[in-house]
Amino acid sequence: MAVDPASAASLTRDTEVIAEFVDVHRHYRMGDNIVRALNGVSMQVRRGDYLAIMGRSGSGKSTMLNLLGCLDRPTSGEYRVGGRDISRLDDDALSDVRGREIGFIFQSFNLIPQLTVLENLEVPLFYQGGVGPESRKKAEYLADRVGLGQRLEHKPLELSGGQQQRVAIARALMNDPLFLLADEATGNLDSNTEQEILALFDDLQKDGVTIVIVTHNPAVALRAERTLWLKDGQVERLDDNRSEAGRAAAEAAARSHGGAQ
Repeated sequence: MAVDPASAASLTRDTEVIAEFVDVHRHYRMGDNIVRALNGVSMQVRRGDYLAIMGRSGSGKSTMLNLLGCLDRPTSGEYRVGGRDISRLDDDALSDVRGREIGFIFQSFNLIPQLTVLENLEVPLFYQGGVGPESRKKAEYLADRVGLGQRLEHKPLELSGGQQQRVAIARALMNDPLFLLADEATGNLDSNTEQEILALFDDLQKDGVTIVIVTHNPAVALRAERTLWLKDGQVERLDDNRSEAGRAAAEAAARSHGGAQ
């Protein structure tokens, strides 16, 4: 029997896990006390996902961000990226995973002010030893993709905040990462520019880019397909924002939290 292409794509997406926490704990010792920042978290990111992570201050969001970005290791449990458990890799191996598998987008853009847009885009490939004519073509393509094709020779201080964040998004895509990891990506933007960046995320996700965004803003989280709520280092709930019932639950959760801090 022939399989409908849309159904086949949906099946592939539903089964292809590209990042996964398996009973992850992250504990810190502070004097005589042990802080259980994450306490048995299991979750999955599938190819093509658009996942928001929310929770109040102290819920474990920052710890989860650091673990997802390979900036830290679990105390116990497994973190799998591309099907491989990377929980016990050494620093050099973790750095390689960060550079090749994850595209970072920061609240403060983190562009190099002395470099042009084009040069900033090539930075990730510079560290991989891949700068050349092909990287230049790719940078030009991605700059055009985010609406900055005419700004290649501009430096960051010659751009607006929204334009700088578009550069940061394009830079995060340069290595064809498994997923984008966005940390409060619209936190430094005004409301109109925030909507423009969120619309760009929508477009990228429709094109198959996997996005994980950590945010304190319920309105930003509701743009994602799913919202994972953390509380006291554990998963409190996982809302499906695509369904009417799920969206209502997500909106109610946002109201009850008063917006995560």
